Amino acid sequence: MITRIAKLLLLCGIALFYTLVVFNNLTDFDSNYEFVHHVLAMDTTFAGNHGMWRALTLPAEQLVFYWSIIVWEILTMALLWVGSWKLFRALRKTAVEFRDAKQVAIGALTLSMLMWLVAFLSVGSEWFLMWQSKIWNGQEAAFRMFVVVGIVMVLLVQDEGRVTKDE
Repeated sequence: MITRIAKLLLLCGIALFYTLVVFNNLTDFDSNYEFVHHVLAMDTTFAGNHGMWRALTLPAEQLVFYWSIIVWEILTMALLWVGSWKLFRALRKTAVEFRDAKQVAIGALTLSMLMWLVAFLSVGSEWFLMWQSKIWNGQEAAFRMFVVVGIVMVLLVQDEGRVTKDE
């Protein structure tokens, strides 16, 4: 039972994280928009780099990009809370029922990992050369979140161990 509770609590922790991220992005829109603006504009990358043709400098393009990240976060947050609720409801059920209750949570964690890997580490860091910026570089934070979510994913997909007749 303690393993199931640990899985549930860690999942809730990530759901809480996403809740705060969404809250911050909606209530302090400009702070994170500023980050997205500079990454997409590539205005703090190395001078004279040959990738500047990739820059998105139109505010409309940047807003679409930023809103797509926020929608991605909202969807992830909602699925994390639904997945947490399903796990909570299955805590005392059989091992098969608990395993089946994990599906939404696994999908939500996958969506989260894809955001950090695709949007930030691939598109932001490599396509828009975020790695070149000393000011607007979110690689470390993205990697940290990818690893944290990945660890929870690995724990979540593990069986709880020995199954008794009561489970």
